[in-house]
Amino acid sequence: MTVRSILIGLLVITLMLDTYGQAADALFIRDYIQPVTDENIFSDPEYYNWGSSIVRDDQGMYHLFYARWRRDLHFTGWLTHSEIAHAVSEHPWGPWEYKETVLKGRRGNHWDAITAHNPKIKFFNGKYYLYYISTNAGGKTLTESQLVETAKTGYTHENWKPLREHQRTGVAAANSLDGPWVRPEQPLIEPSGPITTLTVNPAITQGPDGKFYLIVKGDKPNEERFIRNQAIAISDHPDGPFIMQDKPVIDYLDTEDMSLWYDPEYQHYYGVFHAHSFIGMVSSRDGKNWRKATEYVLTQKKILQANGDTLVPERMERPFVFYEDGKPVVLSVAVKKGDDSYCVFLPIIKPDFPVPNKRQLAWQDAELGALISYDLHVFDGEQYNQRENRINPVANYQAFNPKNLDTDQWIKSIKDAGFTFAILTASHETG
Repeated sequence: MTVRSILIGLLVITLMLDTYGQAADALFIRDYIQPVTDENIFSDPEYYNWGSSIVRDDQGMYHLFYARWRRDLHFTGWLTHSEIAHAVSEHPWGPWEYKETVLKGRRGNHWDAITAHNPKIKFFNGKYYLYYISTNAGGKTLTESQLVETAKTGYTHENWKPLREHQRTGVAAANSLDGPWVRPEQPLIEPSGPITTLTVNPAITQGPDGKFYLIVKGDKPNEERFIRNQAIAISDHPDGPFIMQDKPVIDYLDTEDMSLWYDPEYQHYYGVFHAHSFIGMVSSRDGKNWRKATEYVLTQKKILQANGDTLVPERMERPFVFYEDGKPVVLSVAVKKGDDSYCVFLPIIKPDFPVPNKRQLAWQDAELGALISYDLHVFDGEQYNQRENRINPVANYQAFNPKNLDTDQWIKSIKDAGFTFAILTASHETG
């Protein structure tokens, strides 16, 4: 082999790795998520707590900005009476102590007249930026009693649909975490491109190019089902103007509540989201073209507790990853179980030296396993002198359809036989 051919081969490999991002997208969080104690749960007997965003100040104190609303307004009161509150702690995983309420709906004719919800706190260029969502009644004046009635009735109330559709994202700015917060007279961005109806649940980070990347959620265009897309917009400034990109971040399943950051070690943008039954992660090399991350599922909808119990909530949303010194240290989520909702802070602890992760330990503990390989060849039977057994590779390609195979029964049989693990493989060769 010549030196020239070796260099060409290395160049091809490099281009492939750069194109698909496989070399750099190596961030793993799932195996380092720790069980939680009572100190990692932030609840309030008078309020529903929901969503979290953390920032550290110059003195090393941690500041939490979160949404809350009174319990007597029912859980659906978030659309009419949510407020953004500020809590403090000596640790990013808690315990947290309420300090103050910083934003409420302004009432009147403002774009953010009603509710203040789903905050993200950021520090850019010597200034604090508090991103949030809010709504209004579209020129109609709603009294406090009408808002309370809407909150307690929920999704079926006649006011719900217009209040939902007028939701927008905005950003308030301050020189200090203690305020005062200067609120905008206009929303940050309107729905367009891959989203329609509304722009909510902002997530933002600054890239190595100095630009600001903002992800917002909206309805999926031309879709009769209730499905939301995630869109990306880019600006030279943290308060805009933002230019919506045509290509969505996620449009292949219904997701919400993105949290966004740039990892300098892996040179990737990462976003975590909830997809109802799990918390997932996507990644991008350039902030514009997104795909499922190498570690796509961070956790299912359950939380391991330090006492050995497992918390399985009805809803687990608003994932937020707090980075410190270039490393993820906390995954926070909003949890609803029964008529209670609170914020949970799961410590992320990665050891300084290599240790087996949970999956590796499971393999070490496994004693007996089974391998099942399902293989179908659809070559012309004449190649193998099997004229009577051959199938037409064009007309009969659907004969191989793994979706119709009851693999659950295979696994049950394997377990009943005493095996501790199974590997299933399937191949379909057409020649």
